[in-house]
Amino acid sequence: MKNNYKLGDKVIMRKAHACQSNLWEITRVGVDIKIKCLNCGREIMMDRLEFERKLKKVVEDNA
Repeated sequence: MKNNYKLGDKVIMRKAHACQSNLWEITRVGVDIKIKCLNCGREIMMDRLEFERKLKKVVEDNA
């Protein structure tokens, strides 16, 4: 799953968020990855290795 995601992509994470949604949008890509929950709007930031470990798949490619 390395580097097949970019800014604006919709991704599914392995574990659901507290609002019971696991669909997120990538809002920042760099050393850290920032993702926004598409259900409740909460944003979280995690390092790239943690993100790649928790990523299940890229749903919508924002080409």
